[in-house]
Amino acid sequence: MRPDATRSESNPPADSLPPRRRRKDARPSELTAAALALFVDKGFAATRLDDVAARAGVSKGTLYLYFDSKEALFKAVIEEGMVAALTAAEQRSSDFQGSAADLLQQLLFGWWEQIGKTPMAGVSKLIACESKNFPEVAQYYHERVINRGRALLRAALQRGVASGEFRALDLDSAVEVIMAPLLLLAISRSSRCFGEQQTSPEAYLQTHFELLLRGLCGTECVPAAPRGAVTGSGA
Repeated sequence: MRPDATRSESNPPADSLPPRRRRKDARPSELTAAALALFVDKGFAATRLDDVAARAGVSKGTLYLYFDSKEALFKAVIEEGMVAALTAAEQRSSDFQGSAADLLQQLLFGWWEQIGKTPMAGVSKLIACESKNFPEVAQYYHERVINRGRALLRAALQRGVASGEFRALDLDSAVEVIMAPLLLLAISRSSRCFGEQQTSPEAYLQTHFELLLRGLCGTECVPAAPRGAVTGSGA
């Protein structure tokens, strides 16, 4: 056998590797996608690791190569989805050069694009329903997602107050008022208890933003029409 042939067999090119070896790096994302779907559909308590492995098309042993518990899998779902979106939003906010109103609008509609209209929206219902039984999971979600979301909104409001664009107000209370309709929208998308939605999510968010902006500006100013407003009625 020729020497070069021996080297070729012992060091095959990357594109000739068996599919299992080539796809190893993709396994965690496949598992988190399967876990998210099951968490939202069945709830955290009812979801078993066996179910996640079956939905992802792998063995339970393969799942344990990456996640040693259901809690670890849930944390990976949050990191891959919500925390990644928050990190990107934090970077955009720090670099933002426009008005506080424009930044606030970007945050609201950015939340919808990155989380609200994706399967990640179902995590809000999951936490609301099961946090009492799984306090460690709820605490992790609170620290990694809720606190960072609040900080983003608070910084945008503070920016507007400091520049005189917004009136002085209780920033912490304002953050809660801003977030509540977003959480309701997320929960309603994965729950039937609210009945059929009467308006599109985009129209809902636009109305929320317009009412919010008028409240922030106070009675003595009329805010300009929001830039890039979403006007369609389709979901």
